[in-house]
Amino acid sequence: MTEHPPVIVHPPTPSGGRRVTVRGQIVGLAHGRGDVAEFLRRAGVASPAGDIELDDPRLVEWRGGSLDDWPMPPP
Repeated sequence: MTEHPPVIVHPPTPSGGRRVTVRGQIVGLAHGRGDVAEFLRRAGVASPAGDIELDDPRLVEWRGGSLDDWPMPPP
């Protein structure tokens, strides 16, 4: 069985946000990479002063797009 990284950023929702889960728990709806980093700090995955490598596949699994895919919400 393949183990997933502790953080999963799910595909974009119709509103443009992306659900973020840490160890299977929903921690929020991100609208950009800064939101993802803040959720990881709050969840204790990253220290407040430390750099967070959002492109590290051992830490974050990006589903339905990469860390650069943030669609605009509909008007």
